[in-house]
Amino acid sequence: MKKPIKIVTIGGGSSYTPEIVEGFIKRYNELPIKELWLVDIEDGKDKLEIVGNLAKRMVKEAGLEDKMKIHLTLDRREALKDADFVTTQFRVGLLAARIRDEKIPLRYGMIGQETNGAGGFAKALRTIPVILDICKDMTELCPNTWLVNFTNPSGMVTESVLKYYPNIRVAGLCNVPIGVRKSVTDALQVPDEEIELICGGLNHFFWGRQVLHNGIDRTEEALSKILTDIENLPANLRHGKPWIREQIMDLNMIPCAYHKYYYLTDEMLADQLEEIRSGKGTRGEQVKKVENELFELYKDPDLKVKPKQLEQRGGQYYSDAACELINSIYNDKGTTIVVSTKNENGLIDCLPEGCAVEVSAKIYKDGVKPYPQKPMPLEARGILQLMKNFEQLTIEAAVTGNYGKALQALTVNPLVTSGAVAKTILDEIIRENWDYLPQFHNSIERYKY
Repeated sequence: MKKPIKIVTIGGGSSYTPEIVEGFIKRYNELPIKELWLVDIEDGKDKLEIVGNLAKRMVKEAGLEDKMKIHLTLDRREALKDADFVTTQFRVGLLAARIRDEKIPLRYGMIGQETNGAGGFAKALRTIPVILDICKDMTELCPNTWLVNFTNPSGMVTESVLKYYPNIRVAGLCNVPIGVRKSVTDALQVPDEEIELICGGLNHFFWGRQVLHNGIDRTEEALSKILTDIENLPANLRHGKPWIREQIMDLNMIPCAYHKYYYLTDEMLADQLEEIRSGKGTRGEQVKKVENELFELYKDPDLKVKPKQLEQRGGQYYSDAACELINSIYNDKGTTIVVSTKNENGLIDCLPEGCAVEVSAKIYKDGVKPYPQKPMPLEARGILQLMKNFEQLTIEAAVTGNYGKALQALTVNPLVTSGAVAKTILDEIIRENWDYLPQFHNSIERYKY
């Protein structure tokens, strides 16, 4: 029998944790986890206790109580010692910070979204220093482990690790490719196992570049049917306006949902503003309500399985993808998963060597083996390069606290109005996240006078 493994989940008090526990339970015969450590911070202590107790009940219900031990701790270093895998799913500043990220740009008539535009920028500034601090501990306490990250913005977080801790084996995960894959199988009405979907681009900015059905290229057919299906949906189910058919068919690639913020900016902004006017609030405010309801469910001592209501939280399948990635590494399975990984040997031809890209890859014990990518078409190259430029400037600003680099990052982002408004937004981001952005304390005064 293979060596039992130790897994550490940082952000263990997350409402997603029951999903990752469920994923490990159903894979136990392949993935013999001896210890699962759930780690959080003092502000997350209560949620960690609630989720941790549910995790223990789930393991007991599965008959694994004596095999898979659940540990709860606020001591990250204690947990990391000799870990085999580390997963990260934390949110610096909790949901209150997400809501601020959404509201600041909306005040100025810009998209307010947690991983795109000014909101994603703010989240990256808070998150990148923390992931690098975790990597510092990992280098000391578990240098041979794998880091499986699904903390957003996942692409920038992954690139930070690649750049500053190149010896750490890392893969970034996102649930959005799973949604694109499901749209393909639904459109073609074929079983999932018959489809090979080659994705390429950046996190929250990738395309389904090729659809192979039993080896036959059906990309154009799948794309046409996806567009038709969306056009035929009732307006309230479209997640904003339908795509502009001529634009997307000319791309001959399947966009991800987040492309709508760039291809249909005005329409998406109008939808966000309407949700606020209607009383629904920002997406973060909606999620906070769902999360409060989830934690009330989690407190129930009779609850022993992941509740179905977790699917309403958004972001479902992150955790299951993480479990399968770990399983594929541990058992050298070569499972195809879309991951954020290093751009090597011109994989995405128009992006810098060594940066993080999101691509379809086979996962083995010795690493990530990406599928070959065709040259990126002209229609996608420019905006892809612009987004990577934004990401790299943001990473540099987060690490150095360089105010000028932060302003440059906002200026090049397509969702942010440049000039004095960008500077005003940057100052508001720093002031409203003061406790989380010490690297910028010498740049501006905390309070306006």
